[in-house]
Amino acid sequence: MSDIIQLLPDHVANQIAAGEVVQRPASVVKELLENAIDADAKSITLILKEAGKTLIQIVDNGKGMSTTDARLCFERHATSKITSADDLFALHTKGFRGEALASIAAISHVELKTRQKAEELATHIKIEGSKVTYQDFSSGPEGTSIAVKNLFYNIPARRNFLKSNTVETRHIVDEFQRVALAHPEVEFFFYHNASEVYQLPVSNLRKRIVAIFGSKVNEKLVPIDEQTDILSITGFIAKPEYAKKKRGEQFFFVNNRFIKSSYLHHAVVNAFQGLIDQASHPSYFLYLTVPPKSIDINIHPTKTEIKFDDEKALYAILRATIKHSLGQYNVAPILDFNRDASLDTPYDYREKTATTPKIHVNPNFNPFVNNQQKTTNFLLKKEDKSWENFYVEKEKNLEVKPDRLFESSKEQETGKTLQVQRKYVLSSIKSGVVLIHQNLAHQRVLYESFLESITVQEANSQQLLFPVKITFNSEEIKLLQSILSDLENAGFAFEVFDKESITIKGIPTSINESQIEIILEQLLEDIQLEVPNASFSHFDIMAKSFANSLSIKTGAVLSAREQEALVNNLFSCKEPSQSPQGKPTFKTLTLEEIDLLFKTTK
Repeated sequence: MSDIIQLLPDHVANQIAAGEVVQRPASVVKELLENAIDADAKSITLILKEAGKTLIQIVDNGKGMSTTDARLCFERHATSKITSADDLFALHTKGFRGEALASIAAISHVELKTRQKAEELATHIKIEGSKVTYQDFSSGPEGTSIAVKNLFYNIPARRNFLKSNTVETRHIVDEFQRVALAHPEVEFFFYHNASEVYQLPVSNLRKRIVAIFGSKVNEKLVPIDEQTDILSITGFIAKPEYAKKKRGEQFFFVNNRFIKSSYLHHAVVNAFQGLIDQASHPSYFLYLTVPPKSIDINIHPTKTEIKFDDEKALYAILRATIKHSLGQYNVAPILDFNRDASLDTPYDYREKTATTPKIHVNPNFNPFVNNQQKTTNFLLKKEDKSWENFYVEKEKNLEVKPDRLFESSKEQETGKTLQVQRKYVLSSIKSGVVLIHQNLAHQRVLYESFLESITVQEANSQQLLFPVKITFNSEEIKLLQSILSDLENAGFAFEVFDKESITIKGIPTSINESQIEIILEQLLEDIQLEVPNASFSHFDIMAKSFANSLSIKTGAVLSAREQEALVNNLFSCKEPSQSPQGKPTFKTLTLEEIDLLFKTTK
């Protein structure tokens, strides 16, 4: 039998590796920005065209590379960061595997110019699909300029998998913000399609946060600073009153590397317990410094997940630190050990003891029976000392009725519907019963109603007595401006649209003033993550977002009339069986299926 195992060609191996490292344009941006940081750059410029699909260029003033290094850096596992396995446990740099540039060069056209301080000329290299097509010397400043063009040009299926420019740009902005927040000592410039997105001068951490997320965030920040033998924690948390309904600015950095950790996030949320409701999310910018040997960052291709040696200790310290800061800055109540003398007990009363007040109780009193009736339920008679009799009487009054399993009322008991666990509506039909998911069903009703009012009818708008001002960051403002006409068609009217806030003077008649911010935040999140490339996309996503924000939630108690209205409205829809996201809105059970549940026969 012939041999069947063989080594993959280099270009195939590189394309497979690229699938792990380069998932979208944002992956390229992350790798190139981190390379610039590792090169000790003090000024970094990011230039994009068409959300990075056409061009991603990073220009830095770092130390540059020699001609040999410039050529070698595109080879797999070529790295200057490690020489032995032990180096993996003492990392102080961003990249170390030597896979990024090789993976990027395998699926794009790359042009590199780099010059070291001691050299007169820069090395100029062009690569297409891992093949070097040009190499020479040229003039250029100290540092490195690397341009990645036509990403995934040789993998059409992967290119087609990319989302719209809006979504891909959002991912790039996220990666840019993470690197910029980790390094306030570096200045950054960000341009997209010849328009300036960010200009971030060298600053301290607080100013860098404000520069990225707007001046309004400055008043929200509470500083964090704790030094222990295990780790040090610095950064900021947002005051509880600024907690958001959607996850907003939540950043963990370990040794200046952005990470994701649900375990540490839980510690932060736990510290805010009792200060924010369960549906809200705190904002934080937390920087942890730990010994490099106590972490393993080589467990995920994107290096955003880290394994800690002693997670439980980190959890406890982080939680205690945040609670202390919230109390120290009078954000949360704490015990005050600096006694106020004016509140001390007067000297004359220090030796006196408080007298216990006398309480007179009528053991036969029962507010639930008439005065003429004997009190026999729940309370023992004065002359009856038998505890058994007490429980016999109580059980008689606590018989469980079957209809108590449902959230029902007297009004519901005679109706055709029942609400189950404040989540479903049960309705009888000729062939059996139908169980309706109240939230998903109401989303379908609202979605079709909103979509019709936005696209077919002329949306009605109600003027606000006092205009409402809402603060957003610069990226969110730009996104709102891009769908301004759609919002106006939906019934919104705007008075002011500036760099950090909008002022609304009119809203659709279907919503009220208290819902404006929730609706717009939900809309921004939906657009950033899910917009397809279609002419109707903004209208469609807007209708879905409005429906999601305003629909009846699980846990809401519905009257019999509200239940029947929901059932009637659902089955008046064009597509009653599915929610706007494609989830089933109801399930039917025929009498035969019900009989089978009880294993009965006709």
